[in-house]
Amino acid sequence: MKVTDVAHACVSNAKHEIVGIRPGEKLHEQMIGTEDALHTYEYPEHFKILPAIHNWSNDPYRIKDGMKVAEDFTYCSDNNTEWMSIETLQVWIDQNREKVGKI
Repeated sequence: MKVTDVAHACVSNAKHEIVGIRPGEKLHEQMIGTEDALHTYEYPEHFKILPAIHNWSNDPYRIKDGMKVAEDFTYCSDNNTEWMSIETLQVWIDQNREKVGKI
């Protein structure tokens, strides 16, 4: 989600002021870079980056049913294809209200 969408989901009637990017802020978050792609496997619900040491990234026991990602693979917010809607986050907040702030 975009930060502005999170703000709207949490307090939809609040006044929001856009102040622009500040020094040191990033526009996008990178979770898996190309340097990790050689040791990264994709699973239905997650990715796994295996350690390069001891040849663990080629160990079938550790890989199990994972699919190797492409050599130039990255997992970043600027190339994300799945976005949560404001409404979906609001439903999640309602369903988890007693846990929010306690986890």
